[in-house]
Amino acid sequence: MAREDNVPVPVRDGVRLLADVHRPDADGRFPALIAAAPYPRQLQDLGAPASIIEAGATDFWVPRGYAHVIANLRGTVGSGGTFTFFDEQERKDLFDLVEWVAGQPWCDGNVGMIGLSYYAMTQMEAATQRPPHLKALFPLNVTVQAREATYHNGLMSKAFVTTWFHALGVLSAHGDRLYRSGLSRLLRKVLTVPAVHRRFDHIDSIQATLALKVISHFRRDAHPWDDLLNAVATEHPVRDAWWDERDLTGLLSDVDIPVYLGGEWSNVALHLPGLFEAWEALARNPHVRMTMLGEHSLPWPWESMHVEALAWFDHWLKGRDTGILEGPAVRYWLPGAEQWRTTDSWPPPATHMALALNADGSLTTDERRGERSYTTDGANAAPGQLSWTSDPLPCDLDVVGHPELRLTATSSGSDTAWILLLQDVGPDGKAADITQGWLRASMRQVDEDASETGRPVLPMKTRDPVPAGEPVDYRIPLVANARRFRTGHRIRLILTSDDTRKDFRPMMLFSHAPVGTPAVNTVHSSSRLLLPILEGE
Repeated sequence: MAREDNVPVPVRDGVRLLADVHRPDADGRFPALIAAAPYPRQLQDLGAPASIIEAGATDFWVPRGYAHVIANLRGTVGSGGTFTFFDEQERKDLFDLVEWVAGQPWCDGNVGMIGLSYYAMTQMEAATQRPPHLKALFPLNVTVQAREATYHNGLMSKAFVTTWFHALGVLSAHGDRLYRSGLSRLLRKVLTVPAVHRRFDHIDSIQATLALKVISHFRRDAHPWDDLLNAVATEHPVRDAWWDERDLTGLLSDVDIPVYLGGEWSNVALHLPGLFEAWEALARNPHVRMTMLGEHSLPWPWESMHVEALAWFDHWLKGRDTGILEGPAVRYWLPGAEQWRTTDSWPPPATHMALALNADGSLTTDERRGERSYTTDGANAAPGQLSWTSDPLPCDLDVVGHPELRLTATSSGSDTAWILLLQDVGPDGKAADITQGWLRASMRQVDEDASETGRPVLPMKTRDPVPAGEPVDYRIPLVANARRFRTGHRIRLILTSDDTRKDFRPMMLFSHAPVGTPAVNTVHSSSRLLLPILEGE
């Protein structure tokens, strides 16, 4: 491999981004794969189990005839300008980056993009600008609305958002002196020893993001990181023009660049909603495929799915018949059944089964009238959460698609949080977390005309106080998922208003900023959990 570090890439306003270029050490011109994000480009080959190492394995791509260009967005890790977070300026920069790469003497003019998380988000940003030389994308764990990564239906994902902005500030304050130092070189040698590297096979998203939490405590510059955090947390609590600028869903409708979407069922609290939003936004694109993976399928550093990506890029960038377009467009792993399923559409055809949240704590198809209460602060020895559990299932039940809770509840306060956790409880009592749902009560408005069962559309543009002491109906979406609840297992739904409690463990440890004042919340048995059951089950 030939390597050029810190290559300046000019963009239209005179700012220069920095990129590391890895390419075959041979004559000729090659297709290029771009990975762009705010994370240190210098660390992408470190081999460490950290959630910022997501640009793809350079030593996989270059020997197979691709240039791998890893770039930093403006205002991060030496690139000029100021970081502006998923906005129009960032999209323009990505257009210029793609076209610059296409024009280099070592590139044959065919450009793709690759990577996870923010590296996936920049792929979708670039696609909205339709640069002439961008031929294919492979975004895994993607988000297409910045608000959905920071708020869950009105509840700020404080544990993640605060850590993320602080960590970005710390990471961007350093450069080659740290990232390409003797210590970093030593770490590379140790972490890529096969016996060491194999220990990372089952690193999950919680463990990987803990590195960000540690990094976030170090010294950083206040600007622009604290300014952006303040904008997210304080200045723009509802969906407004600031958030609209950072929403790609409308811009993606005319994109015809081939896109291979992917994600993992466990990434409920961050990227999984964005995966399905991207799928819907690209509905008119004839060249879209999607794969949803099971547990431990995207370990850090990211190496899984590279053979699939190779077949994708060889097809679109090298014109080879790899068979990547054969079969149904959607493939997903069905946990519980431990098998792959395919479908031509998402979600697959299903019928929603309604389960009543009964006063005795049961979850049944028939209603047992009554109500149950809890306090949002767990005061006076009252419960701080409620749960409902079904009887052991008499047969396997395949739940695939978008669940929803139709909640009827009374609160003594003018605002509260509704935080849901759906679990699969085995015969031994061990519970597996499946998915979550969230809603800020004051942001309960639903666009009923645009909604369907399991998928209420929540505009999130205003706050209306909850009428204290009066029953209110809510539609709360749970993040789409897939699970076979096996014979003898039970379905459990947990409801709380505070996921920082010691007796409640949110998925990915993504807890939320509290809302409202201490209150008593009462759930009526007319509430229904709607689960999408595959047709024929």
